[in-house]
Amino acid sequence: MRRNLAILACFIATPVAAEQTFPATLAGHAVLPAHTLVTPPADAPRDLWVSGKFTGPARNDAPMSVEGDVGAAYGGHKTGISLPFIGQPVQGMSGLAMNRDEDGSWFALTDNGFGNKVNSPDAMLFFHRLAPDFETGRVERLETVFLRDPDGKVPFRIANEGTDLRYLTGADFDPESIQFLNDEIWIGDEFGPFILRVARDGRILSVHQTMLDGAALTGPDTPGTVVPAQPGADFRVQRSGGYEGMALQPGTDLLWAMMEKPLLVEGGGTEGDFLRVITFDTANADWTGDSFRFALSEGATAIGDFNFIDDTRALVIERDNGEGDAALACAEGATDQADCYPQPALVKNVVLVDTASMDEEGYIRRIGHIDLLDIADPDGKALEGLKPAEGNFTFPFFTIEDVARVDDTHIIVANDNNLPFSGGREIGRAADNEFILLSVPELLAAE
Repeated sequence: MRRNLAILACFIATPVAAEQTFPATLAGHAVLPAHTLVTPPADAPRDLWVSGKFTGPARNDAPMSVEGDVGAAYGGHKTGISLPFIGQPVQGMSGLAMNRDEDGSWFALTDNGFGNKVNSPDAMLFFHRLAPDFETGRVERLETVFLRDPDGKVPFRIANEGTDLRYLTGADFDPESIQFLNDEIWIGDEFGPFILRVARDGRILSVHQTMLDGAALTGPDTPGTVVPAQPGADFRVQRSGGYEGMALQPGTDLLWAMMEKPLLVEGGGTEGDFLRVITFDTANADWTGDSFRFALSEGATAIGDFNFIDDTRALVIERDNGEGDAALACAEGATDQADCYPQPALVKNVVLVDTASMDEEGYIRRIGHIDLLDIADPDGKALEGLKPAEGNFTFPFFTIEDVARVDDTHIIVANDNNLPFSGGREIGRAADNEFILLSVPELLAAE
């Protein structure tokens, strides 16, 4: 008993203590090419048949006329893919549902389009059923379901308000996490942040504003937030800081919705190096009133996904804001960054936590993690052209936003490629949607 109390006291004092790093071995690798487009529904407004028209300083109606790049902070590297698109980009996956469809396919979510409300009014919102084939290295898209609000369930004006079918776009929501339960889809949004209940055919059934400690939790992109507004006083959720991960707990059917970034406090600072986790009861369609904390490790700035593997243990992706192989990092003070990464990937972890074990401050216990920048590949599973010149396999993408348990020894991980604004695998080339199958028996067995 004394030993257990000592361990607990240590945990309370340091929510992120030294934790075990477990090995990971590449067991499969599959790719959905970056430039994968889907045709909008025949009844969609004509405006939605060309997407990405508003990603520059002025409207651009000339398809494939402006090449994307990763941004000045990341070296300004071009990505080889140009906007606007004819059709809708399938682009990066922003969440995997824990429960799969009857045929074994994965429910996967595409986010708001091009990064924010202003530049995404012509980016349609949708989810998919995907089937990665780790034998062929390909990812089959079996179905794409477009979100729409024909029954007027969204409690604010949407971009396509004046249409009958009211297809939703990236000007309305930023969907980042997904779960499948009782033949319905639940989606976590970053803008509100909201939770959306969605029919299997894409119809919005209800929209739920986040409540924390009896008050509505809002951000700078929440409808009703008026500029100028004071961060920490008028809103507490950082921009792009809403529900990046939303885990469905087996047995209870509670949604554990996790913020991507720390909440703000008055004055504009954050409340700490931790993320709020707020629980929602799907049976009652309401918040439980409980909230918990996930402590970020040193160097991590955000999370990418969150999924249970059993009744209490869950996987969380935590990451920094870097992209690209650290072996190709720019020298300090380098002015020519054409062939190097000024902010390489340094922290990309899949963390195992136990929601049944918390300290008195509500910190969820971290059990251990795997390092996505150090993956053994003894059998040469990495696809040609998508592995480092030397050393272990790495997953050096800016946003890695998908993780789920496959079986007792394997997990699946995938990236959001922010098309056409992220690279990471190769300088001058847009990142593909990569799916990796990892053998991690020690991680999944850890308690």
